[in-house]
Amino acid sequence: MAGVEPTLEENIIKTAHTLFAAVMAVTPFLSLSLVTAPAQAQQYQTSATAVTPRIRGFEVDEVRRLRPGTELTFKLYGTPGGRANLNIKGARRNLAMAEIEPGEYEGTYTIGTRDRITPTSSVTANLRVGNLVTSGVLAESLVRGNTVASNGNPRIERFDVRGDNDLSPGSELNFTVYGTPGAKVDMAIQGARGIFFLPEIKPGEYAGEYTIRRADRIVPNSAVTANMRIGNRVATTKLNKPLMVASAPPVRAASTTRYCPDCAVVEAINVVQVDGEGHYLGTIGGGLIGAALGSQVGDGSGKTAAQIAGALGGAYIGRNIERNSKRTQVYEVVVRFPNGGTQTVTYENEPALRVGEKVRINNGVLERQAQ
Repeated sequence: MAGVEPTLEENIIKTAHTLFAAVMAVTPFLSLSLVTAPAQAQQYQTSATAVTPRIRGFEVDEVRRLRPGTELTFKLYGTPGGRANLNIKGARRNLAMAEIEPGEYEGTYTIGTRDRITPTSSVTANLRVGNLVTSGVLAESLVRGNTVASNGNPRIERFDVRGDNDLSPGSELNFTVYGTPGAKVDMAIQGARGIFFLPEIKPGEYAGEYTIRRADRIVPNSAVTANMRIGNRVATTKLNKPLMVASAPPVRAASTTRYCPDCAVVEAINVVQVDGEGHYLGTIGGGLIGAALGSQVGDGSGKTAAQIAGALGGAYIGRNIERNSKRTQVYEVVVRFPNGGTQTVTYENEPALRVGEKVRINNGVLERQAQ
C-alpha cells in the first residue's frame, strides 16, 4: 500500500537478496582467477627452470680392495644448481651427492656388511635440474689396477685439440679422439680437476669442449691424457701438441714510397784548411821586429831607409805568422738529393757521418734517416 514504510524484517530480507546477487555476479571471475593463476605460475616456473642438465665428468677415487668400512668417494662435474644421486650395483642404498662448488658434486659411500659391491659393479649418476634429468655411467673400475678380459681391444688412432690463444677462465678447448667405435672416451687435463667425457659424435669419432674454470691452473704445455674403454680394456694416449694457439705475427702494411725533398745521401766528406786573417796586433808585432833588424844596417839615411824597409817587411812577415798561427781545419759534407742536386754543409768538428749514409736536412743540420 502506498505510503506504508517497509518493516525491519523486509529491509533485512531485501539487503540479503542484494548481497547474494552481488556475490553470484563476481563468483565466475573469482573462480577463473583461482584456476588460472596457479596454472600461469606453474607455466612460468617450468620455463624459468627448463635448463637441460649436462654431465661433463664422473670419477671415483679407486681403492685397493672392497670390504665393509671401505669408503668410495665419487665426484661429478656438470650443470650447477642441480641434485645428484648415485646408484651402485650391489649396494643397498643410493648416495646423494652435495654440490661443494658450482657444478661440482661430491659424495662418499661407505660399504656395509650387507652390500655386494664388486670391482666391476656399474655406477650410474643421475643429475636433476628442475624436471629434467640426465644420467652418466662411471667408466672406470672401483678397484685400482683391476682389469677384466674383453672381446675387443680399443685403439686410439689420433688425439687432437683446437686450442685457444688465451687460457684464462672462460676460454674453450675443443678435443677430438679418433679410434675404435662404440667405446667410451674420457680425458684428464693437468691443472684441472676431474675426468671429462668425450661423446661419440660419429662412429669412431669422439669430441667435446672444455671451458676453463677459475680454479684451473692450465698452462700451454699441460699434459692431457685420453682413455678409450671397451669393457675394462683401456687404451691410453697423450696429446702431443700445446693447448695454446701460437699468435700469428702482426701483418705489416705494405710500405709506400714517398718523395722526400729534404732527404739526401752523403756523397763526400772533404777536409779544408782555412788561414786566419791578420789582425792589428799581428801587424804591429811584425813591424817592431823589422825595425829592430833595420837598426843593425848603416847610419844616417841608409839606416833610416833600412829601418823603413825592415818595418814594411816585418809587417808582411807578421801577417803571415799570424795567418799560420790561426790556420784551422773545417769539414765540408757534400750531399746529393734524389733530383740530382747537391748541397754542402760545413762542420767545425769532424761529423759522425760516412759516405753513402742516408740523411735528412732539418734547418741546415744533417740528421740520419731511420733504417
